[in-house]
Amino acid sequence: MNMSRLLVVLGTVLIVLGLLWPWVRRLPLFHLPGDIVIDRPHFKFFFPITTMLIVSLVLSVLAWIFRR
Repeated sequence: MNMSRLLVVLGTVLIVLGLLWPWVRRLPLFHLPGDIVIDRPHFKFFFPITTMLIVSLVLSVLAWIFRR
């Protein structure tokens, strides 16, 4: 697969995800145990460690499958 095809597919996925964002946002993906949330008056910090690990694992598996 060449780079231009990969970029077109990635762009299409991002557009579809953007269109479906109101429904994707309701999924409990960004509120997993292990995600760091600091909520104080006038300040909110969110660092999704567990979510990032799961997304990285899924992307690694998909990359491994497509390389075969």
